Amino acid sequence: MTEPRLSHVSCLDARGLHRMAYWEWGDPANPHVVVCVHGLSRQGRDFDTLARELSATCRVVCPDVVGRGRSDWLENPAGYAIPNYVADMVTLVARLGAAQVDWVGTSMGGLIGLGLASLKGSPVRRLVLNDVGPKLEAVAIQRIGNYIGLPVHWNTVDEAADGLWSISQGFGPHTREQWLALTRPQLVPDGDGFKSHYDPAIGVPMRAVTPELAAMGEAMLWQSYDRLTCPTLLLRGAQSDLLAPATAQAMTERGPRARLVEFAGVGHAPTLVQDDQRAVVREFLLGR
Repeated sequence: MTEPRLSHVSCLDARGLHRMAYWEWGDPANPHVVVCVHGLSRQGRDFDTLARELSATCRVVCPDVVGRGRSDWLENPAGYAIPNYVADMVTLVARLGAAQVDWVGTSMGGLIGLGLASLKGSPVRRLVLNDVGPKLEAVAIQRIGNYIGLPVHWNTVDEAADGLWSISQGFGPHTREQWLALTRPQLVPDGDGFKSHYDPAIGVPMRAVTPELAAMGEAMLWQSYDRLTCPTLLLRGAQSDLLAPATAQAMTERGPRARLVEFAGVGHAPTLVQDDQRAVVREFLLGR
């Protein structure tokens, strides 16, 4: 079975440099580069199934956003913010030597892609926003805030899989094998068991957001969205609590006028593991 190559790139922050890990699939000389970026508490191996499939025709790069996976943790939690993640991705794209990239971003990874794609001279050719948009529903933010960064310890991988599933029902139906494959990269050794792979401080900036800051952030994200000129695919779990139907509809009517595809029986967020979800992404990225 094909496995990815692990590399690192040094990125600038307010205190110096930090290393960001990225997983690479396919021919490193292939000019068709697809960058896949995960959600808030996830990591780059989330995209193994999609990346393995795309690697036959694309170079696929799946970073661990700083503070997650094999990447460094930041000294100052305030650095865990979308503009800083965008800057890291600019460094990554430069390292890849890619003139253009296609972007697949789940939740937070979609917001990072939105920020990058809205910049003048952006390298983003096509953009997939997976269950995220400029307006984030408060009920979902509160739900995520209830568990992000809390100390956890699991004795076994199976126990961890059950624990993670209890907060991941929105991902939709998965076989046990599929869920274990998504679980293992989420874990790091912790004494005689396992803990989550990420810096608990990634939740600090989110908990500091006031309604006023949230409104300002939403306005800025809509401005960024309206600047997009690249073809945009919007995926939505039909039961998503983060991306409301009205927001998704508005995204089809303004800015790049995204093509909207919804998946029944899924909330926040589709994992792009299931065949029908991968087929939609594959057609968008590889079709004319």
